[in-house]
Amino acid sequence: MDLGIVDICPTPPNGTQADAFRNAVDLAQRAEALGIKHYWLAEHHGSAAVASHAPEILIEHVASATQTIRVGSGAVLLNHYSPLKVAEQFRTLHALHPGRIDLGVGRAFAGPVADIALQRHRDGRRVDDHADQVFELLSWLTGTMPPGHAFASLDLAPDVPGWPEMLLLGSSQSSPHLAGQLGLPYVFAGFISPQGAVPALASYRRSFRPSQVVGLEKPHAILAIHVVCADTTEEAERLAMPVRHMYATLSSGKLERRLSTPEQAIAHFGKVISAENDEWPRFVIGDPARVASVLERMIEQTRPDEIMIQDLITDHGSRARSHALIGVRT
Repeated sequence: MDLGIVDICPTPPNGTQADAFRNAVDLAQRAEALGIKHYWLAEHHGSAAVASHAPEILIEHVASATQTIRVGSGAVLLNHYSPLKVAEQFRTLHALHPGRIDLGVGRAFAGPVADIALQRHRDGRRVDDHADQVFELLSWLTGTMPPGHAFASLDLAPDVPGWPEMLLLGSSQSSPHLAGQLGLPYVFAGFISPQGAVPALASYRRSFRPSQVVGLEKPHAILAIHVVCADTTEEAERLAMPVRHMYATLSSGKLERRLSTPEQAIAHFGKVISAENDEWPRFVIGDPARVASVLERMIEQTRPDEIMIQDLITDHGSRARSHALIGVRT
């Protein structure tokens, strides 16, 4: 089964965002050497704890430092942007690195201040036009804007053969239906809504209609999971403490400037929290055998075509080791 990585570019607790960018290049090069298929950069705003605020720039940075691995977004938050501008950015990336660029799109909110700051019009009103935006973006990318559309007379640059692969990402029960109706590959964020993975991917397969524009003859489902792997389960549990601390602070309405170290997170909770034994845990934590066992159960229930791995391990060496252990066992 193909394996990919989604990188949020965690800022090292005692480092800078520039360190996070260097780490991303190193991890992508290591992933390429392991034969991992995708390396995606996420989009987040409102916190210096992560550095993946501009995936369209980081994609070029990583793609230029690698040779064969597919590099993309996981995801561009389309609710904040013009579909035309996103299409121009990613067609440019495709022109620079043909056959290697993925455009994962989704929608999310970054908080009341960041959501308004990201918008051109700041009256605070929100319009749910996500389906229209996705259709428009797909039409721009592929050069298939319907003749009667208001934008049909506009030529899109750069004018190069082909286009980046577009995928729809989501964590709700509405996004799989949209992906299926448009004939797009679909990625479910299992680390956001673990219990929703099984019904969402089943809904996607039921909804899927092949599209001549996309060229996908059958559903292509990807399951994204948060995984922390180490040589021992005890070490993996320790490495997972910063992300537990992050979720705890987010639930209290705080945005930390940096992710904690494992030791700081352990001090906050007063202990190391054990890996969950839930059927669908938010975090898959353990040694290679334990991680493989949990992933096998998830794969059996959802039958994905690919797996994407996310993590927020703050030590770079431990993060690289986790990716290597997962890559060997998957």
